[in-house]
Amino acid sequence: MVAVNLSFYLLQVISLMMVGQLGELALSGTAIALSVAGVTGLSLLLGMASALETISGQAFGAKQYEKIGTQTYTAIVSLILVCIPVSLLWANVEYLLKLGGQDPHISHEAGKMVVWLIPTLFAYAFLQPLIRYYQMQSLIRPLLVSSCITLCFHVPLCWALVYKSGLGNVGGAVAMDLSMWLNVSILSLYMKYSPHCAKTRSSISMEILRGMRVFFKFAIPSATMICLQWWSFQLMILLSGLFPNPQLEASVLSVCLNTVETLYAVPYGLASAASTRISNQLGAGRPQGARLSLIALLILAAVNAFVVSLAIFLSRNVFGYVFSNEKEVVDYVTRMAPLVCLSIVADCVQGVLSGVARGCGWQHIGAYINLAAFYLFGLPIAAVLGFWVDLRGKGLWIGVASEARERLIHEEAVNDDRLLT
Repeated sequence: MVAVNLSFYLLQVISLMMVGQLGELALSGTAIALSVAGVTGLSLLLGMASALETISGQAFGAKQYEKIGTQTYTAIVSLILVCIPVSLLWANVEYLLKLGGQDPHISHEAGKMVVWLIPTLFAYAFLQPLIRYYQMQSLIRPLLVSSCITLCFHVPLCWALVYKSGLGNVGGAVAMDLSMWLNVSILSLYMKYSPHCAKTRSSISMEILRGMRVFFKFAIPSATMICLQWWSFQLMILLSGLFPNPQLEASVLSVCLNTVETLYAVPYGLASAASTRISNQLGAGRPQGARLSLIALLILAAVNAFVVSLAIFLSRNVFGYVFSNEKEVVDYVTRMAPLVCLSIVADCVQGVLSGVARGCGWQHIGAYINLAAFYLFGLPIAAVLGFWVDLRGKGLWIGVASEARERLIHEEAVNDDRLLT
Protein backbone atom coordinates (compact mmCIF):
# COMPACT_ATOMS: atom_id res chain seq x y z
CA MET A 1 0.00 0.00 0.00
CA VAL A 2 2.96 2.33 0.55
CA ALA A 3 4.10 1.67 -3.02
CA VAL A 4 0.55 2.09 -4.37
CA ASN A 5 0.05 5.44 -2.63
CA LEU A 6 3.46 6.69 -3.70
CA SER A 7 2.81 5.79 -7.34
CA PHE A 8 -0.32 7.97 -7.43
CA TYR A 9 1.58 10.89 -5.95
CA LEU A 10 4.36 10.42 -8.52
CA LEU A 11 1.91 10.84 -11.42
CA GLN A 12 1.50 14.49 -10.45
CA VAL A 13 5.18 14.96 -9.63
CA ILE A 14 6.27 13.60 -13.02
CA SER A 15 3.81 15.82 -14.88
CA LEU A 16 5.00 18.85 -12.91
CA MET A 17 8.69 18.04 -13.50
CA MET A 18 8.23 17.68 -17.26
CA VAL A 19 6.05 20.75 -17.64
CA GLY A 20 8.53 22.71 -15.53
CA GLN A 21 11.11 22.43 -18.31
CA LEU A 22 8.85 24.53 -20.57
CA GLY A 23 9.44 27.68 -18.57
CA GLU A 24 8.46 29.58 -15.45
CA LEU A 25 4.94 30.43 -16.65
CA ALA A 26 4.09 26.82 -17.49
CA LEU A 27 5.54 25.62 -14.18
CA SER A 28 3.69 28.15 -12.02
CA GLY A 29 0.41 27.64 -13.88
CA THR A 30 0.64 23.86 -13.59
CA ALA A 31 1.62 24.03 -9.92
CA ILE A 32 -1.40 26.19 -9.10
CA ALA A 33 -3.67 23.97 -11.23
CA LEU A 34 -2.57 20.81 -9.41
CA SER A 35 -2.96 22.58 -6.07
CA VAL A 36 -6.49 23.74 -6.94
CA ALA A 37 -7.40 20.28 -8.24
CA GLY A 38 -6.10 18.63 -5.08
CA VAL A 39 -7.78 21.01 -2.65
CA THR A 40 -11.18 21.32 -4.33
CA GLY A 41 -11.63 17.85 -5.83
CA LEU A 42 -9.15 15.04 -5.39
CA SER A 43 -8.81 15.38 -1.61
CA LEU A 44 -12.60 15.45 -1.33
CA LEU A 45 -13.02 12.21 -3.31
CA LEU A 46 -10.14 10.54 -1.46
CA GLY A 47 -11.69 11.41 1.88
CA MET A 48 -15.18 10.30 0.96
CA ALA A 49 -13.96 6.98 -0.46
CA SER A 50 -12.28 6.31 2.89
CA ALA A 51 -15.76 5.56 4.26
CA LEU A 52 -15.45 2.16 2.60
CA GLU A 53 -12.57 1.36 4.93
CA THR A 54 -15.18 1.21 7.68
CA ILE A 55 -18.30 -0.28 6.08
CA SER A 56 -16.67 -2.63 3.55
CA GLY A 57 -13.89 -3.69 5.90
CA GLN A 58 -16.32 -4.66 8.62
CA ALA A 59 -18.60 -6.37 6.07
CA PHE A 60 -15.67 -8.50 4.89
CA GLY A 61 -14.80 -9.42 8.47
CA ALA A 62 -18.43 -10.45 9.05
CA LYS A 63 -18.29 -12.57 5.82
CA GLN A 64 -21.00 -10.47 4.15
CA TYR A 65 -19.08 -10.66 0.90
CA GLU A 66 -21.71 -9.54 -1.59
CA LYS A 67 -22.18 -6.31 0.35
CA ILE A 68 -18.65 -5.25 -0.55
CA GLY A 69 -19.41 -5.13 -4.28
CA THR A 70 -22.68 -3.29 -3.69
CA GLN A 71 -21.00 -0.76 -1.40
CA THR A 72 -18.29 -0.18 -4.02
CA TYR A 73 -20.91 0.59 -6.67
CA THR A 74 -22.71 2.87 -4.21
CA ALA A 75 -19.50 4.79 -3.58
CA ILE A 76 -18.81 5.18 -7.31
CA VAL A 77 -22.31 6.54 -8.00
CA SER A 78 -22.10 8.89 -5.01
CA LEU A 79 -18.69 10.25 -6.01
CA ILE A 80 -19.80 10.79 -9.62
CA LEU A 81 -22.64 12.96 -8.29
CA VAL A 82 -20.11 14.95 -6.26
CA CYS A 83 -17.92 15.38 -9.37
CA ILE A 84 -20.64 17.29 -11.26
CA PRO A 85 -20.57 20.49 -9.15
CA VAL A 86 -16.80 20.20 -8.71
CA SER A 87 -16.29 20.05 -12.49
CA LEU A 88 -18.42 23.19 -12.88
CA LEU A 89 -16.14 24.88 -10.35
CA TRP A 90 -13.06 23.73 -12.26
CA ALA A 91 -14.47 25.12 -15.50
CA ASN A 92 -14.41 28.59 -13.90
CA VAL A 93 -11.04 28.42 -12.15
CA GLU A 94 -9.43 31.00 -14.44
CA TYR A 95 -12.09 33.58 -13.59
CA LEU A 96 -11.91 32.79 -9.86
CA LEU A 97 -8.10 33.08 -9.78
CA LYS A 98 -8.23 36.46 -11.50
CA LEU A 99 -10.91 37.53 -9.04
CA GLY A 100 -8.55 36.54 -6.22
CA GLY A 101 -5.80 38.81 -7.56
CA GLN A 102 -3.60 36.22 -9.27
CA ASP A 103 -1.54 37.16 -12.31
CA PRO A 104 -3.77 36.99 -15.46
CA HIS A 105 -1.26 34.92 -17.44
CA ILE A 106 -0.77 32.41 -14.64
CA SER A 107 -4.55 32.29 -14.10
CA HIS A 108 -5.09 31.52 -17.78
CA GLU A 109 -2.54 28.68 -17.79
CA ALA A 110 -3.89 27.24 -14.53
CA GLY A 111 -7.51 27.51 -15.67
CA LYS A 112 -6.73 25.78 -18.96
CA MET A 113 -4.87 23.00 -17.15
CA VAL A 114 -7.66 22.40 -14.62
CA VAL A 115 -10.28 22.12 -17.36
CA TRP A 116 -8.20 19.39 -19.02
CA LEU A 117 -7.95 17.61 -15.64
CA ILE A 118 -11.74 17.13 -15.41
CA PRO A 119 -11.51 13.59 -16.92
CA THR A 120 -9.00 12.78 -14.14
CA LEU A 121 -11.61 13.92 -11.60
CA PHE A 122 -14.20 11.43 -12.87
CA ALA A 123 -11.57 8.68 -13.15
CA TYR A 124 -10.73 9.33 -9.50
CA ALA A 125 -14.40 8.78 -8.63
CA PHE A 126 -14.07 5.23 -9.99
CA LEU A 127 -10.50 4.62 -8.85
CA GLN A 128 -10.73 5.39 -5.14
CA PRO A 129 -13.69 3.03 -4.43
CA LEU A 130 -11.98 0.31 -6.48
CA ILE A 131 -8.81 0.70 -4.42
CA ARG A 132 -10.85 0.24 -1.23
CA TYR A 133 -12.62 -2.76 -2.79
CA TYR A 134 -9.30 -4.58 -3.15
CA GLN A 135 -7.74 -3.17 -0.01
CA MET A 136 -10.52 -4.37 2.29
CA GLN A 137 -10.06 -7.92 1.00
CA SER A 138 -6.26 -7.73 1.35
CA LEU A 139 -5.95 -8.17 -2.44
CA ILE A 140 -2.93 -5.87 -2.63
CA ARG A 141 -1.12 -7.51 -5.56
CA PRO A 142 -3.63 -6.30 -8.22
CA LEU A 143 -3.31 -2.75 -6.84
CA LEU A 144 0.48 -2.91 -6.92
CA VAL A 145 0.63 -4.34 -10.46
CA SER A 146 -1.90 -1.86 -11.86
CA SER A 147 -0.19 1.14 -10.22
CA CYS A 148 3.23 0.06 -11.52
CA ILE A 149 1.86 -0.45 -15.05
CA THR A 150 0.20 2.96 -14.88
CA LEU A 151 3.36 4.70 -13.70
CA CYS A 152 5.48 3.04 -16.40
CA PHE A 153 2.87 4.03 -18.99
CA HIS A 154 2.67 7.60 -17.70
CA VAL A 155 6.36 8.51 -17.98
CA PRO A 156 6.81 8.06 -21.78
CA LEU A 157 3.26 9.21 -22.49
CA CYS A 158 3.75 12.45 -20.55
CA TRP A 159 7.10 13.07 -22.26
CA ALA A 160 5.56 12.58 -25.71
CA LEU A 161 2.50 14.74 -25.04
CA VAL A 162 4.40 17.58 -23.37
CA TYR A 163 7.41 17.81 -25.72
CA LYS A 164 6.40 16.18 -29.03
CA SER A 165 2.68 16.72 -29.54
CA GLY A 166 2.64 20.50 -29.32
CA LEU A 167 0.22 20.42 -26.39
CA GLY A 168 2.76 21.86 -23.95
CA ASN A 169 1.59 21.95 -20.34
CA VAL A 170 -1.83 20.69 -21.37
CA GLY A 171 -0.06 17.48 -22.40
CA GLY A 172 0.73 16.85 -18.74
CA ALA A 173 -2.98 17.00 -17.91
CA VAL A 174 -3.93 14.72 -20.82
CA ALA A 175 -1.28 12.22 -19.73
CA MET A 176 -2.77 12.16 -16.22
CA ASP A 177 -6.26 11.66 -17.71
CA LEU A 178 -5.18 8.67 -19.79
CA SER A 179 -3.06 7.15 -17.02
CA MET A 180 -5.87 7.37 -14.46
CA TRP A 181 -8.38 5.78 -16.81
CA LEU A 182 -5.88 3.03 -17.67
CA ASN A 183 -5.63 2.20 -13.96
CA VAL A 184 -9.42 2.20 -13.63
CA SER A 185 -9.72 -0.12 -16.65
CA ILE A 186 -7.18 -2.62 -15.29
CA LEU A 187 -8.82 -2.79 -11.86
CA SER A 188 -12.33 -3.01 -13.33
CA LEU A 189 -11.42 -5.87 -15.66
CA TYR A 190 -9.72 -7.75 -12.83
CA MET A 191 -12.78 -7.27 -10.65
CA LYS A 192 -15.06 -8.59 -13.42
CA TYR A 193 -13.06 -11.63 -14.52
CA SER A 194 -10.77 -12.71 -11.68
CA PRO A 195 -11.86 -15.72 -9.60
CA HIS A 196 -10.41 -13.96 -6.55
CA CYS A 197 -13.29 -11.46 -6.76
CA ALA A 198 -16.05 -14.01 -7.33
CA LYS A 199 -17.42 -13.89 -3.77
CA THR A 200 -17.56 -10.09 -3.59
CA ARG A 201 -19.02 -9.37 -7.02
CA SER A 202 -22.60 -8.13 -7.02
CA SER A 203 -25.17 -7.23 -9.61
CA ILE A 204 -26.55 -3.78 -10.33
CA SER A 205 -29.67 -3.26 -8.20
CA MET A 206 -31.62 -0.70 -6.20
CA GLU A 207 -29.49 -1.62 -3.18
CA ILE A 208 -26.88 0.70 -4.66
CA LEU A 209 -29.16 3.73 -4.20
CA ARG A 210 -30.49 2.56 -0.86
CA GLY A 211 -26.95 2.32 0.48
CA MET A 212 -26.12 5.96 -0.28
CA ARG A 213 -27.46 7.21 3.06
CA VAL A 214 -25.09 4.94 5.04
CA PHE A 215 -22.21 5.78 2.71
CA PHE A 216 -22.61 9.54 3.13
CA LYS A 217 -22.97 9.08 6.90
CA PHE A 218 -19.33 7.96 7.00
CA ALA A 219 -18.10 9.74 3.85
CA ILE A 220 -18.77 13.30 5.00
CA PRO A 221 -16.76 13.11 8.26
CA SER A 222 -14.05 11.11 6.43
CA ALA A 223 -13.71 13.85 3.82
CA THR A 224 -13.78 16.52 6.51
CA MET A 225 -11.00 14.80 8.45
CA ILE A 226 -8.70 14.65 5.40
CA CYS A 227 -9.63 17.98 3.78
CA LEU A 228 -9.12 20.04 6.94
CA GLN A 229 -5.51 18.88 7.05
CA TRP A 230 -4.92 19.38 3.31
CA TRP A 231 -6.43 22.89 3.31
CA SER A 232 -4.40 24.05 6.30
CA PHE A 233 -1.12 23.27 4.53
CA GLN A 234 -2.21 25.20 1.45
CA LEU A 235 -3.23 28.12 3.68
CA MET A 236 0.27 28.12 5.17
CA ILE A 237 1.76 28.49 1.67
CA LEU A 238 -0.58 31.42 0.97
CA LEU A 239 0.42 33.10 4.24
CA SER A 240 4.10 32.79 3.31
CA GLY A 241 3.38 35.05 0.33
CA LEU A 242 2.70 37.94 2.73
CA PHE A 243 6.26 38.06 4.10
CA PRO A 244 8.79 40.70 2.92
CA ASN A 245 10.61 38.17 0.70
CA PRO A 246 7.67 36.05 -0.50
CA GLN A 247 9.52 34.15 -3.24
CA LEU A 248 12.15 32.84 -0.80
CA GLU A 249 9.66 32.04 1.98
CA ALA A 250 7.18 30.33 -0.36
CA SER A 251 9.97 28.37 -2.07
CA VAL A 252 11.41 27.07 1.20
CA LEU A 253 8.02 26.15 2.65
CA SER A 254 7.11 24.42 -0.62
CA VAL A 255 10.32 22.38 -0.46
CA CYS A 256 9.61 21.38 3.15
CA LEU A 257 5.96 20.65 2.43
CA ASN A 258 6.74 18.53 -0.64
CA THR A 259 9.29 16.59 1.39
CA VAL A 260 6.80 15.89 4.16
CA GLU A 261 4.00 15.02 1.71
CA THR A 262 6.19 12.57 -0.20
CA LEU A 263 7.37 10.85 2.98
CA TYR A 264 3.77 10.75 4.25
CA ALA A 265 3.10 8.00 1.69
CA VAL A 266 4.74 5.55 4.11
CA PRO A 267 2.52 6.16 7.20
CA TYR A 268 -0.53 6.53 4.97
CA GLY A 269 0.20 3.11 3.45
CA LEU A 270 0.59 1.68 6.95
CA ALA A 271 -2.68 3.37 7.92
CA SER A 272 -4.42 1.74 4.95
CA ALA A 273 -3.16 -1.66 6.09
CA ALA A 274 -4.26 -0.91 9.65
CA SER A 275 -7.77 0.17 8.66
CA THR A 276 -8.13 -3.09 6.73
CA ARG A 277 -6.93 -5.29 9.58
CA ILE A 278 -8.88 -3.46 12.27
CA SER A 279 -12.17 -3.24 10.36
CA ASN A 280 -11.90 -6.93 9.40
CA GLN A 281 -11.24 -7.91 13.03
CA LEU A 282 -14.11 -5.81 14.36
CA GLY A 283 -16.47 -7.12 11.69
CA ALA A 284 -15.56 -10.66 12.73
CA GLY A 285 -16.22 -9.82 16.39
CA ARG A 286 -12.56 -10.00 17.48
CA PRO A 287 -11.78 -6.67 19.23
CA GLN A 288 -8.60 -8.05 20.83
CA GLY A 289 -7.25 -8.76 17.34
CA ALA A 290 -7.94 -5.10 16.47
CA ARG A 291 -6.01 -3.95 19.55
CA LEU A 292 -3.08 -6.21 18.63
CA SER A 293 -3.05 -4.65 15.15
CA LEU A 294 -2.91 -1.21 16.76
CA ILE A 295 0.15 -2.17 18.84
CA ALA A 296 1.94 -3.62 15.81
CA LEU A 297 1.06 -0.52 13.80
CA LEU A 298 2.48 1.87 16.40
CA ILE A 299 5.74 -0.10 16.52
CA LEU A 300 6.08 0.10 12.72
CA ALA A 301 5.23 3.82 12.78
CA ALA A 302 7.82 4.50 15.49
CA VAL A 303 10.55 2.68 13.56
CA ASN A 304 9.65 4.52 10.35
CA ALA A 305 9.59 7.89 12.13
CA PHE A 306 13.02 7.31 13.66
CA VAL A 307 14.67 6.12 10.44
CA VAL A 308 13.19 8.77 8.14
CA SER A 309 13.66 11.74 10.48
CA LEU A 310 17.25 10.68 11.18
CA ALA A 311 17.95 10.44 7.44
CA ILE A 312 16.53 13.92 6.83
CA PHE A 313 18.49 15.41 9.71
CA LEU A 314 21.79 13.84 8.60
CA SER A 315 21.24 15.04 5.00
CA ARG A 316 19.97 18.50 6.03
CA ASN A 317 22.87 20.29 4.32
CA VAL A 318 22.22 18.74 0.91
CA PHE A 319 18.61 17.57 0.53
CA GLY A 320 17.48 21.07 -0.45
CA TYR A 321 19.41 20.68 -3.72
CA VAL A 322 16.86 18.09 -4.84
CA PHE A 323 14.44 20.98 -5.38
CA SER A 324 16.60 24.04 -5.98
CA ASN A 325 20.11 25.12 -6.96
CA GLU A 326 19.76 28.48 -5.18
CA LYS A 327 22.17 28.56 -2.21
CA GLU A 328 19.89 30.94 -0.31
CA VAL A 329 17.04 28.43 -0.54
CA VAL A 330 19.22 25.45 0.37
CA ASP A 331 20.66 27.24 3.42
CA TYR A 332 17.18 28.18 4.62
CA VAL A 333 16.01 24.58 4.14
CA THR A 334 18.98 23.42 6.23
CA ARG A 335 17.82 25.65 9.10
CA MET A 336 14.27 24.33 8.72
CA ALA A 337 15.34 20.65 8.72
CA PRO A 338 15.03 20.05 12.52
CA LEU A 339 11.45 21.36 12.44
CA VAL A 340 10.71 19.17 9.41
CA CYS A 341 12.02 16.15 11.36
CA LEU A 342 9.65 16.93 14.24
CA SER A 343 6.74 17.12 11.80
CA ILE A 344 7.74 13.80 10.23
CA VAL A 345 7.73 12.09 13.64
CA ALA A 346 4.32 13.51 14.57
CA ASP A 347 2.83 12.82 11.12
CA CYS A 348 4.01 9.20 11.17
CA VAL A 349 2.18 8.41 14.39
CA GLN A 350 -0.83 10.63 13.69
CA GLY A 351 -1.13 9.30 10.14
CA VAL A 352 -1.38 5.69 11.25
CA LEU A 353 -3.83 6.59 14.04
CA SER A 354 -6.12 8.12 11.42
CA GLY A 355 -6.19 4.68 9.80
CA VAL A 356 -7.33 3.25 13.14
CA ALA A 357 -10.13 5.84 13.23
CA ARG A 358 -11.26 4.89 9.71
CA GLY A 359 -11.17 1.18 10.50
CA CYS A 360 -13.31 1.67 13.61
CA GLY A 361 -15.75 4.15 12.07
CA TRP A 362 -14.61 7.08 14.24
CA GLN A 363 -14.13 9.55 11.37
CA HIS A 364 -16.31 12.18 13.06
CA ILE A 365 -13.93 12.21 16.04
CA GLY A 366 -10.96 12.67 13.70
CA ALA A 367 -12.77 15.56 12.00
CA TYR A 368 -13.36 17.32 15.34
CA ILE A 369 -9.74 16.79 16.39
CA ASN A 370 -8.40 18.11 13.07
CA LEU A 371 -10.69 21.15 13.22
CA ALA A 372 -9.53 22.03 16.73
CA ALA A 373 -5.85 21.18 16.17
CA PHE A 374 -5.42 22.94 12.82
CA TYR A 375 -7.72 25.94 12.95
CA LEU A 376 -8.14 26.69 16.67
CA PHE A 377 -4.62 25.77 17.80
CA GLY A 378 -2.02 25.41 15.03
CA LEU A 379 -2.81 28.21 12.58
CA PRO A 380 -3.23 30.95 15.24
CA ILE A 381 0.16 29.97 16.72
CA ALA A 382 1.66 29.95 13.22
CA ALA A 383 0.29 33.43 12.49
CA VAL A 384 1.52 34.86 15.82
CA LEU A 385 5.02 33.40 15.48
CA GLY A 386 5.31 34.12 11.79
CA PHE A 387 4.10 37.73 11.74
CA TRP A 388 4.12 39.21 15.24
CA VAL A 389 7.25 37.47 16.57
CA ASP A 390 8.74 37.83 13.06
CA LEU A 391 10.00 34.25 12.79
CA ARG A 392 8.46 34.15 9.29
CA GLY A 393 8.65 30.69 7.69
CA LYS A 394 10.03 29.11 10.85
CA GLY A 395 7.12 30.51 12.82
CA LEU A 396 4.58 29.10 10.39
CA TRP A 397 6.21 25.68 10.53
CA ILE A 398 6.38 25.72 14.34
CA GLY A 399 2.61 26.29 14.27
CA VAL A 400 2.22 23.25 12.00
CA ALA A 401 4.42 21.14 14.29
CA SER A 402 2.47 22.24 17.36
CA GLU A 403 -0.90 21.33 15.84
CA ALA A 404 0.53 17.95 14.79
CA ARG A 405 1.56 17.31 18.39
CA GLU A 406 -1.88 18.39 19.66
CA ARG A 407 -3.61 16.10 17.15
CA LEU A 408 -1.34 13.22 18.09
CA ILE A 409 -2.10 13.54 21.82
CA HIS A 410 -5.86 13.66 21.33
CA GLU A 411 -6.10 10.91 18.69
CA GLU A 412 -3.86 8.53 20.62
CA ALA A 413 -5.90 9.08 23.81
CA VAL A 414 -9.24 8.62 22.04
CA ASN A 415 -8.16 5.55 20.05
CA ASP A 416 -6.56 3.90 23.05
CA ASP A 417 -9.58 4.49 25.31
CA ARG A 418 -12.07 3.26 22.73
CA LEU A 419 -10.12 0.14 21.78
CA LEU A 420 -9.74 -0.70 25.46
CA THR A 421 -13.51 -0.43 25.80
